[in-house]
Amino acid sequence: MSAPNISQVSRVRALYKAILRIHRGLPLQMKAMGDQYVKDEFKRHKDAPPLETGIFMDEWTKYYLTIGKQLAARKKVQTIGVDLSPELLDCFQNDQVAQLYELFKETNKPLNNDDN
Repeated sequence: MSAPNISQVSRVRALYKAILRIHRGLPLQMKAMGDQYVKDEFKRHKDAPPLETGIFMDEWTKYYLTIGKQLAARKKVQTIGVDLSPELLDCFQNDQVAQLYELFKETNKPLNNDDN
């Protein structure tokens, strides 16, 4: 493995761990769902081509920064996440749209109060 590849692997691993750490500030059910989603996405993109990897890293870095700012605000009513623009959604592949819809359905299920 060449030096640039090792450096890239280190950056990916550092971002992955940072996202899992920042998820510790989320409500328990959001943390569990977020952690699993991150693990699945990073595993799914493990062997992605360089162009796709660059986009992947940029988007997950934006996610990390957004969640970090939102958690740092510590408001009584806290908003987590942002809406996706129609322009960004137009860039998604069909399987990504389907995956996003499944995530939407999961996040809109009623909370199970027995877990608290």
